[in-house]
Amino acid sequence: MSTKLEVVRSVADLRRAVAHWRHNGLTVALVPTMGALHAGHLALVRRSAELADRTLVSIFVNPSQFGPNEDLTRYPRDEAGDLAKLAGEACHLVWAPTAADMYPDGFATRVVPAGAAHGLEADFRPHFFAAVATVCAKLFGAAAPDVAVFGEKDYQQLCVVRQLVADLDMPIEIAGVPTVREADGLALSSRNAYLSAEERTIAPALNRVLTALSTEAHQVVRGGGSARRGKAPRPTPLLRDPTLPPQMHQLPDLEAACAAAAQELETAGFTKVDYVAVRHADTLKVVTATGPARLRVLAAAWLGRTRLIDNVAA
Repeated sequence: MSTKLEVVRSVADLRRAVAHWRHNGLTVALVPTMGALHAGHLALVRRSAELADRTLVSIFVNPSQFGPNEDLTRYPRDEAGDLAKLAGEACHLVWAPTAADMYPDGFATRVVPAGAAHGLEADFRPHFFAAVATVCAKLFGAAAPDVAVFGEKDYQQLCVVRQLVADLDMPIEIAGVPTVREADGLALSSRNAYLSAEERTIAPALNRVLTALSTEAHQVVRGGGSARRGKAPRPTPLLRDPTLPPQMHQLPDLEAACAAAAQELETAGFTKVDYVAVRHADTLKVVTATGPARLRVLAAAWLGRTRLIDNVAA
């Protein structure tokens, strides 16, 4: 446990601190966050302490990850509260740069990922994964960690970051940590603070529906079972890059099961469902054939003005 938690703002100060650790033969873990820390973030910090000698937590609300009509201005920020929580953990340094530090005048480079970055979240937030890949490349370049720790709650992001590191030959291990949940199954998220009391009672249905769908998907893909016949239409993306190849379609029984799950979410009280999908766990490719496979069930849905995402293994 840290007795005094040091905070640095500049890349130069960060590199001096990391260089000191390196000089003493210590390994370094990075936990990237956007602040508004909760128990899920603290689980990442605890995992990082198991993987390296020193833990560095970055706190940066990345403006490029937010679209024009998204919640950048109202995204929760509480640096003092975050630092108080981290002071009780095995955190050795906090890096809290400003937007001007990260994107100074003249900044003009962007990392545009493909592969796992296609579809799902990208169909509705087409700016998002280029922003994630770019800021992670900057975080990794500045901190030069041995390992970076991410939560599985943002599962597509985790896959994109793993692909980024592999494709660009970055000498960094990417460690995923299982999603931390409330007792009723709701995945912890900083955006849960937006939910009204009524919406909070509805929200756990997302995990319940996905858990049931994971069992069904397992039977369809590995066991050759039949799915329910849902009549709900497939949610239509708000925007899709027309230069991408045509979308492949899931197995018909999976398609039916996902449509039925989307209908269940709407019946439970969700305002709108962006997507419910079953994908190959490692690549997020569409499942087009039966057989042994590691699968992931993913969804995004709205409760009023709050967009929730979740995923489970199948």
